[in-house]
Amino acid sequence: MSTTYRVDTSLDRNAIIDLYAAVQWTAYTRDPERLVAAIAASLRVVTAWDGVRLVGLARIVGDGLTIVYLQDILVAPEYHRAGIGRELFLRAFQPYEDVRQKVLLTDDEPGQISFYRTMGFTEVRDLEQRTSVFTKFA
Repeated sequence: MSTTYRVDTSLDRNAIIDLYAAVQWTAYTRDPERLVAAIAASLRVVTAWDGVRLVGLARIVGDGLTIVYLQDILVAPEYHRAGIGRELFLRAFQPYEDVRQKVLLTDDEPGQISFYRTMGFTEVRDLEQRTSVFTKFA
């Protein structure tokens, strides 16, 4: 496998849907047009490719100056544990090294928590200063 990476927000609709479906993110695939528009509106989208197949994607949203948010990072299941997620993560955040707030919201799954800790993130409950997080899902 020879993985290549690109920074791109103009992606083939079917490639996007196939990747999100492969990781069973059905909340996104229920409205493909909204998903495609959301990716196009992102600050930065980094993709991973095996030949012509889209096998990974990370996207950043925010203002790019004071806050950036890792909205999505996903890798096709058969490509897990190959370093693709790590590379997507690093490339996605690379232009925002000086941004004070880098945020993400993820499932309470041990593998995901371990990955983000390895990437230098801290769970809110482990911060030295008391911090609250609020969210509302539609």
